[in-house]
Amino acid sequence: MPELRPGAELRQIATDLAHWRAAAHALGDLDSVAAPAAWAALERYIGAQVRQRLTAIAAALAREADGLAAAVAGASAADAERLRARLLDLRRRYIQAETVIDFYAEAVNHRTTPRLSSRLRALDNIAVDSMQVILRPLGIEAPPVLTYLDKGLGASILRAGVRLWDSGALSPAAAIKITRHNLPRPTSLIHETGHQVAHLVGWNAELAAVLAETLASASPVAAAAWHDWASEVAADVHAFVLLGYSPIPALATVVDGTTEQVFGMPFGDPHPFGWLRVLFNVELCRSWYGSGPWDELAAAWTQRHPLDSAPPGAEHVARASLPRLRRLAEACTRQPMRAFGGRALYQLADPRRVSPPELEALAARAGESLYTSSYLQRHESLRILAYNTLQVALQPAAAPALSRQLEGWLERAGRSEAALAAA
Repeated sequence: MPELRPGAELRQIATDLAHWRAAAHALGDLDSVAAPAAWAALERYIGAQVRQRLTAIAAALAREADGLAAAVAGASAADAERLRARLLDLRRRYIQAETVIDFYAEAVNHRTTPRLSSRLRALDNIAVDSMQVILRPLGIEAPPVLTYLDKGLGASILRAGVRLWDSGALSPAAAIKITRHNLPRPTSLIHETGHQVAHLVGWNAELAAVLAETLASASPVAAAAWHDWASEVAADVHAFVLLGYSPIPALATVVDGTTEQVFGMPFGDPHPFGWLRVLFNVELCRSWYGSGPWDELAAAWTQRHPLDSAPPGAEHVARASLPRLRRLAEACTRQPMRAFGGRALYQLADPRRVSPPELEALAARAGESLYTSSYLQRHESLRILAYNTLQVALQPAAAPALSRQLEGWLERAGRSEAALAAA
């Protein structure tokens, strides 16, 4: 083993640091991680927000590397251990920053295809519309949204303003994943914006207490389960009050599977198990609309997955919950909440506006202009989405044509927004 010469450890630290310092400075070149055309396809405000925040993350890392380089240059051998610890910390922070920047760069790079770029831009705006319905009356600004396409069954959201992984940086926009199979009926988008809304108004903790109280006399186990499911219940309810029945068939499609899977209650899962989640959403419709096509969905669901086939834990929670689903639905939508300024959710977003008859009336009034009117696109985007996806559920044979109508509408809306941004 060769003897370590004086200063060798410091020189090795300097060599290693040179690598990470160069990498940190290169990280700020955002055009090297996402095509300039993709950045240009973002709505101007969102693009500025995202670029500014990511540039700040890279710049802070570069400053940290420069400061460490100065410290190493003036150090003695006695400082080597301390400086090596700082180097390892810099390397860890670089990996975090790279992960953050690559995450957003990958999302932005989906905008390089013109048609998809237009559709995603339109979904960005619909997502913001869905949050403003609740947030604007409360005096809260809706954050920008960046939608992106990815594989898998379920959508997801990285909320705006939350800390990014272990770094100190805050996410610059609500980044919402739309799964490829759901792009023709992207109702999951409104479930995901529900997570952002519930976070901003502080609804989750309040709703958790209300859900648990509703089940407390029936079963402490069921009460605890609903308490832990509050954040996903809130997001489902948000989607219901803004889109009505149309998200529920899509939800049933995603959470379906074997009977064992539908009754599965993995420890720590924030979602109600699929069987009960679908029936709760059906009860939201019954609570506000009475009987309708959701009854047929519930009948098919319970016949496909008989409750007697559930494992003991899920069966107990289900049997305790079923007689109280109406009370749970009404607590979510009709009970005044501090989070909503002492109002009930329906007073901010009335689900009767997206009942099947109301959506049919909207389509009848609009006629051929439903998917072409820029006025309707600006003022009725959520109800147009609700109407189209409702028709997909009610007329499965017409689904391909309806999906093409929706895609064309989104593309026109996205191109219109791009033209306005460029003006």
